[in-house]
Amino acid sequence: QVQVVESGGGLVRTGGSLRLSCEASGRSFLVYKMGWSRQSPGKEREFVASLDWRTEIPTYADSVKGRFTVSKDHARNMLFLQMTNLKPDDTAVYYCELKTSPVGSYNYGGQGTQVTVSS
Repeated sequence: QVQVVESGGGLVRTGGSLRLSCEASGRSFLVYKMGWSRQSPGKEREFVASLDWRTEIPTYADSVKGRFTVSKDHARNMLFLQMTNLKPDDTAVYYCELKTSPVGSYNYGGQGTQVTVSS
C-alpha cells in the first residue's frame, strides 16, 4: 500500500513564503511523476505544478510561474513546493499527487495541507 502525506501548510501574509513537503511511502513502487494541485472553497480543484521523476522537467500553472518552484529528493521519494510572493488567491488546500504507472494519470493522493494567505 502506498501513502502520500503532505506537510508545511500554514498562515502567511501577502508577499510571504512557504515550503510544502510531500512524502510517498509504502511497499515497493516506482515514481513516474509527482505533482501539486489545490482547491479553494467553492472552486474546482486546479493544477499547480508537477515534476517528471526521470527527466526532472517541471510544469507549472500560469498563475504560479515565477513564484513557485517544485523540486524533489529522489532518494526519499519526496516532493517539495517552494512558494514565494504569495497572494490571497493562493489560499487553498494543497494536495500532493503521485503517479506510479507509466500510463494513465495520478493514482495516489494525500489528504491535503491548508495554505492561507492574509491580505
